[in-house]
Amino acid sequence: MTNHFFDCDSFAMTDNNQQPTTDNRQQTTDNRPRIMKSHKDLDIYNLAFEYALEVHQITLRLPKYELFEQGSQLRRSSKSIKDNIVEGYGRRRYKQDFIKFLVYAHASLLESLSQLEMIQQIYPELEINDLLEKYNMLGAKIFKFIKYVEKEWKS
Repeated sequence: MTNHFFDCDSFAMTDNNQQPTTDNRQQTTDNRPRIMKSHKDLDIYNLAFEYALEVHQITLRLPKYELFEQGSQLRRSSKSIKDNIVEGYGRRRYKQDFIKFLVYAHASLLESLSQLEMIQQIYPELEINDLLEKYNMLGAKIFKFIKYVEKEWKS
């Protein structure tokens, strides 16, 4: 498991907890910019991927009749978060497209939270409070990253 910063001020992975510069690069410990080479350099993507795996495992513990109802919907919405981050990153050259897909990722996160809250009420034995907290933190990071892209991203 990768260690991530859970500080809402950090939304992209950096070596020393610094935010990316306005030229879309990250700082290394010796203050030289490191170019963001892939969507996998984004902390929000890595967290979304990790949480989608957790969701997948939790939904497999639902009763059989829920696997294709609530479970399926939650699996799809949680995977949609990471997929929209990837698609937005792929369109990062067009700032408005990047923002649009980040907003879609945030909306999918809200859908996942809603599904998790429902499952928590119906199946309290699954103990998903930690996952709800993780998704709330991820939502804050995605929101902050959207604000960063809106103000600072250079197309």
